Amino acid sequence: MEIVTVTDGAEQFTCNAYLVLGDRNVLVDAGTMPGVETVVADHTDELDAVVLTHQHTDHIGELDAVLDRFDADLYAYGDHPRRDEALEDGDELQMGEETFEVVYTPGHASDHISLVSGKRIFSGDVVVYNDGAFDDGSFGRTDMPGQSRERLVESLRTLLDRLPETVEELYAGHGDVFRSESGGDSVQDVIERALSRAERREPKYPDD
Repeated sequence: MEIVTVTDGAEQFTCNAYLVLGDRNVLVDAGTMPGVETVVADHTDELDAVVLTHQHTDHIGELDAVLDRFDADLYAYGDHPRRDEALEDGDELQMGEETFEVVYTPGHASDHISLVSGKRIFSGDVVVYNDGAFDDGSFGRTDMPGQSRERLVESLRTLLDRLPETVEELYAGHGDVFRSESGGDSVQDVIERALSRAERREPKYPDD
């Protein structure tokens, strides 16, 4: 299974949009980079689905362009006028050759989900490896209207409870992809560190 960050090199603020290639080609989030649909087309003629981790602007800015280019079904937890399939906690869906469990992870956004398989996790913004605030385990901001640090903390605990020990890769909505290495930090370590920091209830950024 191949995973391509199709927003790599974007000049504007965007999330990481990931194209999962394999038996079922799926785009996780669409980002805000103009022309992202062309980058997807450079890698595949067929896109089976787009899955949204949540619907903040930086994750759906180019969604219409992608859906207009491809005959792809849209999967999302929250309502969307172009949604084909509603996701619920505990649902399973195939991306590439792997089956992912949908884990409802609100706090940063009320419609936030993460996608977990036996090997990797697509975590959206609930947990990231590095984002400028922390370099080895961070979490989505919770200081904007509709966000909740308490719910995010509970979501991180839920992720740890439902994360298989075999998961070795973390694909977050921002920052770098994290891959476990022998003798180094695990994905669980990164999430536990993010949880510890979130539990302090301190502002994530100095000007929060």
